[in-house]
Amino acid sequence: MPRTTRFALAAGLTLGLAAAAAAPAVPVLSATMVTASAERAHPHEPVDQAAGASATAVIKNAAGRTLGTVRVERYDAKKSRVSVSVRGLTPGFHGFHVHATGVCDARAVDRATDSAFSSAGSHLGPGQHGGGAGDMPPLLAAADGTASASFVTDRFTLEQLGDANGSAFVVHAEPDNFAHIPDRYFHRPDAAGATGPDATTRKTGDAGARIGCGVVKVHAA
Repeated sequence: MPRTTRFALAAGLTLGLAAAAAAPAVPVLSATMVTASAERAHPHEPVDQAAGASATAVIKNAAGRTLGTVRVERYDAKKSRVSVSVRGLTPGFHGFHVHATGVCDARAVDRATDSAFSSAGSHLGPGQHGGGAGDMPPLLAAADGTASASFVTDRFTLEQLGDANGSAFVVHAEPDNFAHIPDRYFHRPDAAGATGPDATTRKTGDAGARIGCGVVKVHAA
């Protein structure tokens, strides 16, 4: 190789090494870094080690006919996602609650309201109606009687649904006003002496009879 050629190659190599040293280092992404970036890209989807845990309930009417299903999934450590799909309802709004006892006996009729499924007990507590743990958004049935909803709540956890007494989802015949009757709407004092929301409104939000009930079954992750 001629001497001039060797000199040119050596000079080029020296310049190349100098340029590489001056250029900023390019980071190498590890598998761990790529995964973490993907998780941060979706902050609204919490990562939970027990995300596979869930609960289900089959809603049936007093005649034993299946109206639909409810599924509860762990959203994060404090929240649950509730998904419900039912049919056979009259068009319009229907109260939808979690009740504190996991027994759906259509023969258990409340004499005061002539409503089935009194075996499911009162609403899941704590809290009074309208702000209690068992209060959920009403279902809106379309003209064909179908209704579906999905929402996230922190009012109860899967552990609370599956406690010693169990729990049940209940669909009511009427809309739920969540006991929201201002005190300015006066009526004669009821048995408790109240002149605002009466006892029935405070208890059930005037949601009427229980027309569907489903016992909650909790499934481990």
